[in-house]
Amino acid sequence: MKPEEILRIVDAIHRDKNIDKEIVFQAIESALVTALVRHYGEDAEVIIQIDRESGAIAGTCDGTNIDPEEITGRIGAQTAKQVIIQKIREAERDSIHDEYEEQVGQMVSGLVTRFDGGVATVSLGATEAILPRSEQIPGESFHVNERVRATIFEVRKSGSRVKIILSRIRPQLVQRLFEQEIPEIIDGIIEIRAISREPGYRSKVAVISSDNRVDCVGACVGVRGNRIKNIVEELGGERIDIVRWNDDLQVLVPNALQPAEVDEVILCQMLGRGIVLVREDQLSLAIGRRGQNVRLASKLCGWDIEIMTREELDQQIERAVDGFSSIEGLEESVAERLVGEGFLSYDDLSVIEPDDLMEMGELSAEAVDMIVNEAENRATVAEVAAADERRKQREQEHVEPVSVEANADSSVENASEAGEEVQEQESTSQGEPMDAEIASGEASEASTPPQSGS
Repeated sequence: MKPEEILRIVDAIHRDKNIDKEIVFQAIESALVTALVRHYGEDAEVIIQIDRESGAIAGTCDGTNIDPEEITGRIGAQTAKQVIIQKIREAERDSIHDEYEEQVGQMVSGLVTRFDGGVATVSLGATEAILPRSEQIPGESFHVNERVRATIFEVRKSGSRVKIILSRIRPQLVQRLFEQEIPEIIDGIIEIRAISREPGYRSKVAVISSDNRVDCVGACVGVRGNRIKNIVEELGGERIDIVRWNDDLQVLVPNALQPAEVDEVILCQMLGRGIVLVREDQLSLAIGRRGQNVRLASKLCGWDIEIMTREELDQQIERAVDGFSSIEGLEESVAERLVGEGFLSYDDLSVIEPDDLMEMGELSAEAVDMIVNEAENRATVAEVAAADERRKQREQEHVEPVSVEANADSSVENASEAGEEVQEQESTSQGEPMDAEIASGEASEASTPPQSGS
């Protein structure tokens, strides 16, 4: 192998495989060392060096120079070839791994080459990635040659290959789509501060503008909603709420709970919880379907949010003060202070920091331990009682439809029997028209099933 051939091979591998030239030189050197060690013996100390500029090869064996022709000759040619191929494959794998590992969280676009068993194989050009069912938006499916956009979720080495996992359910996909559709975000005028998402159903995106002349919410929506529409279509119709960010939680929490109207926000610093008071007619809207609205708002703000009406809060405060005061060693004044800090249940009290309770009530460590243990016991009892109540409610909900169905069957059966009696009376008492009319009227009344909910 001539020096110019070595340089040409290194350059070709560098361009075709995107592998650093130094790695290729090291691979060739390692391959030649392996071949010569097999020739001279395992105990031989072989050193091979390739000049990076000229491609000339020089080597020594136990301190003695080796003829360059011997190095590049037929000695271990097959072994050297195998080692070079293996090293280049490893280098190619490492290069791909490093390239895509830097892109974790970034959005890529590729073509679906296979969709089998719910798993999509996506071609990214130089390599392939997989989009597992668990990382797909619920309900979506793909076809071969369909273009798909997703974020890189995980990159790991697997033998001689690189396994790239894509995702379409992470909040990063929403952020990348916003960056692609809204130039003000790329320019830095609008910033996305937080995203909470339940893929396929709903997302909340909190944005803020560094320029008072630019409306961050309006810019994200676009003229007639054209910008947000493109994002919604890419996410399969997922609903997106754009929220105006504010560092003040008193402002951010009501924004996050939109479209519900909030009356008051009470922040409980010790628990990291916000109690939000709403009117009765806004309660279901603030909570959302199956608690989705308040759940997403909590993730967006980073605080637990509890929705209730003023009446419910007053009732909880009264119950909490009475309950805490009944714990031995906990005075009513301390109970009122605890409630003022947002502790409204035994479960809340069971997780209080002992130092905080000691300072609040001027209590000893032993007294605090007793109070916390008692709160834990009562919380457990309350949890069991609540679970039992939910079970009974489910059983009642199951029994009621069965009862309604049984009543309906009974009404139909009674009507049928009444009809048969009428026929008998008509056939046996043709000379008594008045009695027949009465029987017919009774049958008509009996055949009318009872109406529920009237």
